[in-house]
Amino acid sequence: MRPADIGPPAEEASVKCPWTTTRTLRTGLTSLLAALLVGSLAPAAHAASEPKPVSAPAPAQSWPGNKQNKTGGTDYYIDATLGHDTAAGTSPKNAWRSLAKANATTFEPGDRILLKAGEQWQNEQLWPKGSGSEGKPITISAYGDKRAGRPYIATNGNVPSPFNADGTKNPQTVGLTGAIVLRNQQYWDIDNVELSNDDDFATDITKGTYVRDGIMVSINADLFADGADTVMDHFRISDIYVHNLDGPSSWQKIHYGAVDFQVFGSKSYKAYPAGGYHFSDVRIENNTFENVELHAVQFAFNWFAADSADSGQYDEAGKWHEGWEQLWVRTRDLYSRDVYIGHNYAKSIGQGAFQLADSQRMTVEYNEVNGFLERYNAVSCGLYLWAGADSTMQYNEVYGGPDNEYDGTPWDLEYTNFNVTYQYNYSHDNAAGWMAYMGNSSNSVARYNLSVNDNGVLVKNMLSTNYAPTYFTNNTFVYDGADLSSVHDETFLSRVYFLNNIFYNTSETTPTPWYRRTGALRQAVFSNNDYYEASGTHSTQEPADPDGLRTDPKFVGDPADYVTGAGVNKIRKAAAHFTLRKDSPLIDAGRYNAHLGTEDFLGTHLYYGDAPDIGIAESKVGRKVAHPVDDNPIEDETDNRVNLALGKSVTASSTHPGANGSLGAEKLTDGNLSTRWAAADDASYPITLDIDFGADTTFDQVYLDEYTDSGTNPRVQSFELQRWDTATGSWVTFATRDSGVGHDLTVTGFGSVTTSKLRVALTSQIATEQYTPSLTEISVYRAGE
Repeated sequence: MRPADIGPPAEEASVKCPWTTTRTLRTGLTSLLAALLVGSLAPAAHAASEPKPVSAPAPAQSWPGNKQNKTGGTDYYIDATLGHDTAAGTSPKNAWRSLAKANATTFEPGDRILLKAGEQWQNEQLWPKGSGSEGKPITISAYGDKRAGRPYIATNGNVPSPFNADGTKNPQTVGLTGAIVLRNQQYWDIDNVELSNDDDFATDITKGTYVRDGIMVSINADLFADGADTVMDHFRISDIYVHNLDGPSSWQKIHYGAVDFQVFGSKSYKAYPAGGYHFSDVRIENNTFENVELHAVQFAFNWFAADSADSGQYDEAGKWHEGWEQLWVRTRDLYSRDVYIGHNYAKSIGQGAFQLADSQRMTVEYNEVNGFLERYNAVSCGLYLWAGADSTMQYNEVYGGPDNEYDGTPWDLEYTNFNVTYQYNYSHDNAAGWMAYMGNSSNSVARYNLSVNDNGVLVKNMLSTNYAPTYFTNNTFVYDGADLSSVHDETFLSRVYFLNNIFYNTSETTPTPWYRRTGALRQAVFSNNDYYEASGTHSTQEPADPDGLRTDPKFVGDPADYVTGAGVNKIRKAAAHFTLRKDSPLIDAGRYNAHLGTEDFLGTHLYYGDAPDIGIAESKVGRKVAHPVDDNPIEDETDNRVNLALGKSVTASSTHPGANGSLGAEKLTDGNLSTRWAAADDASYPITLDIDFGADTTFDQVYLDEYTDSGTNPRVQSFELQRWDTATGSWVTFATRDSGVGHDLTVTGFGSVTTSKLRVALTSQIATEQYTPSLTEISVYRAGE
């Protein structure tokens, strides 16, 4: 949560933002005021010899160290001015002086390390030894004058390098890069401290190898004794202020940030046992992060061999995952779990503010990001989880994102996520767009989110097929069509459902640009959405939506006067601005689906009346439907034509032997565009695919679809369609094409063909492609059936 005296008061939260703003818009007038207020309270860049800057305001209550230790452990006091390392350290009058004294001590469960408020430790790092136990964590906190500022550790970049001389990672020093360090330790609470770790933040580091953290908590898989516990439990990080961490604006293959949890291992993940090497029971809350690189909060694995040739793997569906996608975290049960990240404020973050990975049962809520990717010219997003599972991102606010060609969005449905939901989030004034969307995931859901002036790409990328459909439901998008790049920029490769969303285009001159690639929406199903164009002119690209509306939603508030500056503790104030008036045509105009969840952005039950409303807020109009039932599943609304090839036997002249045998020709007639057949690398042309109907079958349309992903382009240059002539015992060509296949190619114009077998003969490959073709489906239809 943003400190109470940083930012504008609640009554000044609403700010009018004209729609003529460019995509470099960061925030409105109120956000500028907030930035000025924060700047007046934030520390300036400093060198080791400079005095301690004014820190973020201290809590109004007394410091925790002034209260009795209720765990039964021993309290150790450190006073940088009056302490002595030869003292006992067990009372304020007999305090230690240096952090080195604590670093040389192994603490016991229940002990507390108490730093005197108002004191500072320049050029020092705190790495106390030992672990707590259940119910008796070891604590780092503050004591002393409640009017003094937080105790301040200014490490000034004096940490060991995690790299060897040749640039490779050093197994002995990775993870030792924080102002506070914990390695292979557990049951720790850290609160009420101020940290920085840069000698000159005013000078941006743009090259070299520098890794500097605020708090670095690591698991080093190589340093455990045989039989040791490799799961590190219980961490609490709260009420800390971390600022001024710098590093080069390039990827060094080691993450760093204000609060950093990482797992290191010098060998391949295959060399370590499954089921360990993760964090459990972590809470990071009520912290302030400002001017830090790369991240405000970060969770990740950092295996040294993750990029090696054998680090990738095929999944059970035959999909290939690069090692960096970290499917192995799931298959080897290495997820960190039961992680809570909430009520944190992050301002001016170099890369992605909250970059979270490799976690299960993670809740990320009420975090505010004010500017990200500010000093790092590469892909990342504001707040997101990748290679995660069973997790929820909710009630977060992100704004001030860059104009980025690749990601740069506030949110991201990333690679290798399973059952990850984004709900009740508010993003605004992000120039790159709204949501990045990568693929190789299952059951991704984005519902009841509010997006205002995210004028880049609303749903950005789609680089691989998914295991299961993705659902975008009841989101409200308010954008300037003249400034919007497109709703989608690539091609949806597997099923995506858009239900009950509002697409509100404020431009009075330019209709909504829906896509930049032909066939981009081929796998997208739109139902019961509202498409409002302020100009009155609808785009010719607008998707088919038989139950959709084209009308003014009639919001309670003026969309041009949206709320900023209120803070995440009042995020529903921003949402309430976009509730529907009682006379809105969107009330009861939506469609129920179980993926809507159980309540709207404002906490209202779903649903009331004859059907859910369209948009982020449900009106209490009509009777309450206590237990909704989906009696008209949108998932059943597929192509009603009869696919005459569905389930029929297929024989290929060549099949790739890899992917655990999952690339067989039978995938071409299974009706699933997420599965595929592939030819062997040494296949010779023509490559033939023969479908046996089992009896004479009449058709006049043949549908073909190639497989593509982030590293796979269409590969077929030319092909022929042939029928089996029983009388002559030979194949007869009835259609020829030399313009490729690509996606969703329906071949017609050859009249009506009757045959018991169909052959698709791939006769040549695109000259610039190295590998042989891969197709997802062959379908056969007869008009009118």
